[in-house]
Amino acid sequence: MNLEQELNVAIQAVTTAAKLCENVRTTLVTEDTAIKKDRSPVTIADYGAQALIIHTLRQAFPFDPVVAEEDTKDLRTAQGAGLLAKVVDKVQEVAPGLNKATILEAIDGGKHPGGRTGRFWTLDPIDGTKGFLRGDQYAIALALIEEGEVVLGALACPRLPENLANPGGAVGQVFYAARGQGAYTRPLGSSTGHRTHVSTTASPAAAVFCESVESGHSSHGHSAKIVARLNVQAAPLRVDSQAKYAAVARGDADVYLRLPTREDYEEKIWDHAAGWIVVQESGGKVTDIYGKPLDFSLGRTLKVNKGVVATNGTLHDDILAAVGAVLG
Repeated sequence: MNLEQELNVAIQAVTTAAKLCENVRTTLVTEDTAIKKDRSPVTIADYGAQALIIHTLRQAFPFDPVVAEEDTKDLRTAQGAGLLAKVVDKVQEVAPGLNKATILEAIDGGKHPGGRTGRFWTLDPIDGTKGFLRGDQYAIALALIEEGEVVLGALACPRLPENLANPGGAVGQVFYAARGQGAYTRPLGSSTGHRTHVSTTASPAAAVFCESVESGHSSHGHSAKIVARLNVQAAPLRVDSQAKYAAVARGDADVYLRLPTREDYEEKIWDHAAGWIVVQESGGKVTDIYGKPLDFSLGRTLKVNKGVVATNGTLHDDILAAVGAVLG
């Protein structure tokens, strides 16, 4: 399967969106917005990134539908006029040729229902909204699904250090993978990448666990019990967004747990598709908490899956056993 053009377009799309997001973050996220808990900057970046990416996809693949999170319902109201003006302004700073009508149309291009037939893209324009507002980790995640299977993913992590051991060094990475072709990473804006590989850690006690910063996204209490059961010595690596998948893919962490916090919650496909293929193609393994493969063919959510366990592969069975023992 030759996906070279699709991969190049996906990398270009998330890289351009990352430029917009960082522009918004550095110019609109201020101490005052933090004090007031004003989420408008991340909303502007969310809409703007979706507009840029879907427009880029349409230019290259005009017949490909997209599954995405946002629509323009709120932007088209009188109350949303000011927000829309800011979205248009920030998009045009990156892509001057796009007018308001084109931007709105692109945002609304993400309404595809998904499913097991045909080909479509799935997009999370900003994964990790609280990380974005804190100046920590967030990701722009784009994946291509064909006949219900993820075949390609691009994951831009604008705040991820090139080397986690040197957090004061260069930041901004894009991870990308195509089925059967391996996974790669390179600095945002660079054209030179290198293969990513999961860790070789074989002992659960020596593993580094990666989990969500927000306890509402994953059960920290259950994670602590799993870690204690396995006699894990290292402190957890808490990271917002699909940057957790990136951390496992390049060996910064050995395990990523996303444990259910509600029985009725269904994971969204855009929250996992790009990260899933990056880890898989780096030599790792991703399932739900029962060891079932993630099923991206059932619409906009992972209806038959509960939670997510991503590992370097070697540790997977041990981790699933501990998860099962703790969660019952």
